[in-house]
Amino acid sequence: MRGLGTRTVLYQESVAASLGLYNHDFISVDILREKGPITAGELSKLTGLATSSVTALIDRLEKIGYVRRQNDPKDRRKVIIVPEYEQKEEVSNTYHPLHTAMITLASSYTDEELALITQFLGKASTVLEEQIHDLSSNKPY
Repeated sequence: MRGLGTRTVLYQESVAASLGLYNHDFISVDILREKGPITAGELSKLTGLATSSVTALIDRLEKIGYVRRQNDPKDRRKVIIVPEYEQKEEVSNTYHPLHTAMITLASSYTDEELALITQFLGKASTVLEEQIHDLSSNKPY
């Protein structure tokens, strides 16, 4: 798992660099892709970045069309950050080779094996989320 995690981080850094993004910007875009539209405060909590850093990050991402700000229909004082990343051609072009290779890999397993792998990865993601939460809750400052 550590080896897979390391390679995932290295791949992620390579994708970010190929798109001309800072790694934190790329991580934030991926969080938005996964979570959907969220507030800047929520993004700050999920990334561990200070609110002022998240504001600058959102400004950079909005400038290149990866996110947009939208007024929260439930609370006009809040702004929701909406991901626009997936519609970008350079993003889909960057991920296409990985997608193709993973489809090829997945096709080498039976439906039952894929169900088990999917279940394991889902549970592993939950364990990692819990560990991230525990580590960030126990910060010495």
